[in-house]
Amino acid sequence: MKKFNTSIPGYNKNEVNSFVKNVTTEYESMLNNLKARDEEILKLKGELSHYKNLENTLNRAILIAEESTQNIKKTTFEESKLIIEDAKKNASRIINNALIKAEKVENEANNLRRHVAIYKRRYKDILERELEEIERLEIEN
Repeated sequence: MKKFNTSIPGYNKNEVNSFVKNVTTEYESMLNNLKARDEEILKLKGELSHYKNLENTLNRAILIAEESTQNIKKTTFEESKLIIEDAKKNASRIINNALIKAEKVENEANNLRRHVAIYKRRYKDILERELEEIERLEIEN
């Protein structure tokens, strides 16, 4: 604590005035520092609030992205199952068509064999008749 010298009418006015001036200056300086710090605190609180909002927005975006990813995976899996089922059906249809065509070709081949056999038999019969006719003509001559 500051001690003042005494003079006849009381304390020395210059010392008291100087002290009051120093106290006032220090008080104003401290008050200005407090105001500046309060402003800085308010500014930082605003930034903190902004970043918290941003964090919440990012968290929601991440959750939405995760849900979308899950939905896409699920949809893709279901579509792949449908594609596989469709491919199996198409494969079965193609195999059945191929079997039907193969059976048809085999039937046609069998028909051709029969026709060739019939043709051979007829041709052979014709040749035998012609030979008989030639022999008969030779016998008559």
